[in-house]
Amino acid sequence: MNEIPFKTAKKHGGKRENAGRKAQYQEKTVVMRVPESKVNAVKAWLKPRHPDDIEPIYNLQKLVAKSSVQIPFPLESVAAGFPSPAQDDIEKTLDLNQYLIKNPLFTFILKVNSLSMRDAGIDIGDQIIIDRSIEAEHGDIVLALVNNDFTVKRYMRNGNNPHDFWLKAENPEFPDIYPRENEQVKVWGIITCILKKLK
Repeated sequence: MNEIPFKTAKKHGGKRENAGRKAQYQEKTVVMRVPESKVNAVKAWLKPRHPDDIEPIYNLQKLVAKSSVQIPFPLESVAAGFPSPAQDDIEKTLDLNQYLIKNPLFTFILKVNSLSMRDAGIDIGDQIIIDRSIEAEHGDIVLALVNNDFTVKRYMRNGNNPHDFWLKAENPEFPDIYPRENEQVKVWGIITCILKKLK
């Protein structure tokens, strides 16, 4: 009598160990319903913060005016070109310290190291002037303190409550910041000027 060889059954399908895309948080997920208006807020809350989107607190410098330089200021506007130095209508001068610094005791300067506000004209290497004496209004560009690190964002208020706000990035590659539970987020100062060297 011939013996029929035993064939091992092939296993197909089913979950394979260590296969598939890894979940971001390495744990089980659940399905939940959220209001349509809050979808972006939830996504931004879950998205990791960009590592280049923060600035250490020790890089902040206080502005101290040690000298005064009076720059000639023509009385008439210039559309294209420059008025002749021989013109007699240069009767006014401009001191950049007075022009840029309204409240010396509350004014600071910081060098930007992030592209999160690129579309608002703020680039890496720009110097920004911050005034702490001004109260933030909806749409202002601010320096915010997030868990002891600085970030530059646009202040977006929800309604009339100044404490109910989120921070908008002006670059689609960076997430907006929605304050999380037990997270310390506050407006530290208002950006009043961007110093950008062209040469």
